Amino acid sequence: MELNFRSDNESPAAAQIMDALAAANTGTAWAYAEDHLSSKLDQAFSALFDTDVSVIPVSTGTVANSIALASCTPAWGSVYCSGSAHILNDESGAPEFYGNGLRLVAVDGIDGKYNAQDLNTLVRQNEGHGVHSYQPTAISLTQSTEAGTVYTPDEIGSISEVARNLNLAIHMDGARFANAVCHLGCTPAETSWQAGVQMLSFGASKNGCLGAEALLYFNQPEKREHAERLRKRGGHLLSKMRYVSAQLLAYIEGDLWLTLASQANRQAAAFAAAIKQHPSARLEFPVEANEVFLNWHADGFTHLADQGIQFLNWPGRDDLARFVFSHCTSDEETRILCTTLGAQE
Repeated sequence: MELNFRSDNESPAAAQIMDALAAANTGTAWAYAEDHLSSKLDQAFSALFDTDVSVIPVSTGTVANSIALASCTPAWGSVYCSGSAHILNDESGAPEFYGNGLRLVAVDGIDGKYNAQDLNTLVRQNEGHGVHSYQPTAISLTQSTEAGTVYTPDEIGSISEVARNLNLAIHMDGARFANAVCHLGCTPAETSWQAGVQMLSFGASKNGCLGAEALLYFNQPEKREHAERLRKRGGHLLSKMRYVSAQLLAYIEGDLWLTLASQANRQAAAFAAAIKQHPSARLEFPVEANEVFLNWHADGFTHLADQGIQFLNWPGRDDLARFVFSHCTSDEETRILCTTLGAQE
């Protein structure tokens, strides 16, 4: 039996999401996000976040990030992000493409996060060259991070304060936002707009949806048309958007998104606990969401793979692998993983 811990992108859609798709697949509906389901998104997300939200439904997190950054950054502008950020390493230049050449600048940090002081120092170091240099325009935070760690609301608030003082727009890549909220035990508002975030790429596909994401603008209705034009020009205004919107509505209804993420987090925590008890394996980063980075020897990873355990060998490292737990990872699957790990020193 093969057990897949490679990525939550490889998990199936949740049953509730498939039910919502089936319900949406009845009769006709206006095209290009003018349908009755898409028209409910602003109200539903405004209620969820307890503030005015403009929702731009899309099909991928990459395009949500790219539209967000392009909507606030000129071609000569720069966006500051973590050195491990998805927008910097895993989106093949899409933000730069949408932004007509905007620049991404890496901020050093620890455990996938950067702090307010390091951001302020780096931006200040790039000042003084006038039109000869890129213009600092925006920052991007990843929640949860590519290391599986989570920014606290206070950490986000401190970074946001520096960004506002520097007149920088504030974006959050929330591909695993649900996992972060579950870990923090706070409201969605507390770790987003109340902490200073202006734009949120609200992830759903990794956590039970089927090609459904949303770009949220908090209290900025004037941003909608610009974002919608970028979506259309980039080829992401789906004619049958009702199927994306149906998923997003079902995803947040009754806190389904948190129920699904909580299951993934719980399984990751169980595996992390097994690693801590192991004589030779160790955790590369703190486990705060649904990703576990295992530092071990190559023979140990070979043993796991030979037993049908699928995971991601980290590029450039033969002593590091990533294990990702999803909304449908079962207790039994995690038990088998932990047992297989424990059988090899």
